[in-house]
Amino acid sequence: MDIRLLQKKELSLTRNLAEKIWPSAYGTILSKEQLSYMLNWMYSIETLEKSFDKGNEFYCAFHNNHEVGFFELEFSNEYPNTVKLQKIYVLPSEQKNGLGTKLLQFGLIQSKNKGAKRIILQVNRANKAVQFYLKNNFCIISEEDFPIGNGYYMNDYVMEKPLT
Repeated sequence: MDIRLLQKKELSLTRNLAEKIWPSAYGTILSKEQLSYMLNWMYSIETLEKSFDKGNEFYCAFHNNHEVGFFELEFSNEYPNTVKLQKIYVLPSEQKNGLGTKLLQFGLIQSKNKGAKRIILQVNRANKAVQFYLKNNFCIISEEDFPIGNGYYMNDYVMEKPLT
């Protein structure tokens, strides 16, 4: 497996993967309407390019030259000494074989190399990924309901992990 930093022209890889992953990840948590709304809101090329232009880094994992997962790191003055893990997803067919852990570990190393002292993330409270993060020594620091438009909310835990 190879993990590499994406160029701006490759951001559509993350949208393509999200379209394959989200129905499995959120199909029992969100309505079809909210799932569609959020995919379009978070993964439009315009949104991805704005994040890229702000300095966010997008990484993609490849196995046998096929993309199998991705993550996004946000480096912002809003969070001093902190990196925000914006997204991390693995194809359902590739889950349970350590790929998510490898992606996360790679992201932690990238964050440390940028001088971050901690990493934070948001995860839907009903998402099975909560257990993945707890297993990887993240702690729940708050429970938030973020309005995202059209009457929808992201009902998330905010989690953090110190980078030592």
